[in-house]
Amino acid sequence: MQEILFEKPYVFVPPHRGSWWPSFIQRFRLIDYWLRKSHGVHEYECRHAERLRQSLQQGHGVMITPNHCRPCDPIVIGLLAREVQTHVFAMAGWHLFNQDRFTAFAIRKMGGFSVYREGIDRKAIDTSVEILDTACRPLILFPEGAVTRTNDRLNAMLDGVAFIARSAAKRRAKRQPAQKVVVHPVALKYLFRGDLQSTINPVLTEIERRMSWRPQNDLPLMERITKVGLTLLSLKEIEYFGTPQAAKFEQRLRGLINRLLQPLEQQWLGRADEGPVVPRVKALRMKIMPEMTRGEVTADERKRRWRQLEEIYLAQQVASYPHDYLTTHPSVDRVLETVERFEEDLTDRVRVHQPMKVIIEVGEAIEVEPTRDRRAEVDPLMTHIEQSLQDMLDRLTKESRMT
Repeated sequence: MQEILFEKPYVFVPPHRGSWWPSFIQRFRLIDYWLRKSHGVHEYECRHAERLRQSLQQGHGVMITPNHCRPCDPIVIGLLAREVQTHVFAMAGWHLFNQDRFTAFAIRKMGGFSVYREGIDRKAIDTSVEILDTACRPLILFPEGAVTRTNDRLNAMLDGVAFIARSAAKRRAKRQPAQKVVVHPVALKYLFRGDLQSTINPVLTEIERRMSWRPQNDLPLMERITKVGLTLLSLKEIEYFGTPQAAKFEQRLRGLINRLLQPLEQQWLGRADEGPVVPRVKALRMKIMPEMTRGEVTADERKRRWRQLEEIYLAQQVASYPHDYLTTHPSVDRVLETVERFEEDLTDRVRVHQPMKVIIEVGEAIEVEPTRDRRAEVDPLMTHIEQSLQDMLDRLTKESRMT
């Protein structure tokens, strides 16, 4: 399990309000260097940046809501900020500020501030609302709430985005009715420009050797990937069910997720769920973590809860494998993402594959109404954001090379 949870009291990290550091980073193109070195992103293209530029010129409070398919997404948005000559603020998971001093320093100087995802972080919410209300800079929020590594598909949207946007819109409307808050969905699409076979063969070979296999490089690529994926799934089914499950792939994925989450939901929440995984994960962590961070559990209870947190993490990882992701559109980029996910789930790391190009497409501004239509089961603002993002991603998917 990656180190994303910390057993210590949360301390809010406020954003750095100055302009010197972000201006220095933009002027000397430091994020370009970092993206090349750490993530293999050598090229970028901004599309419809004028939409964002116009909202800034009109003085609106601006929220940017990108899809979140890779860890480098927040830094990539810095390329868009430079394009429209602005600085940004961004909500970032608290675990990022606990990795090392340099990372915490860099995130904060670039406009990042912390959010505690294992609880209700009122300081992060209030800071976000204030940023939009004053329209001092655009605010970046990732509505999926977690990295997916499925560039062409969205996870369920988290409603906190709409709550923050509407709260700010209400404040602005009280002061001056003409002032608005708008949301710009931003689609990020990564295109791998290298040779797929030579790039992923070493990764697959290492995974196969971990499973005590001989390298299966005599198989067609898609057959090889399918064989590895089914084996990894079967191993987890044996661990939690005692035997591989006999069902369609989609049902096996859902079955394993529910086997991991539903007993914990019954224990901690009093009911078992079947909905989107990320909100379920968040709800469980919010129940399990608080007493741990306050040091109010025994050593044995602490071990038990960490085992539960590992199972919750595994459920979220399993949910990141859409059952039809490769069968419906077997592109170079989807294949690479799948193999990256294999490696990450086995080793908690991913080697850099390059060269990559990222397309940053800015969607039309969505005006935020101060009040919500309570008759709608799903917040209309979230529906609008999700539909706009998915429409852009569907178009951008066609730019991927096929295997």
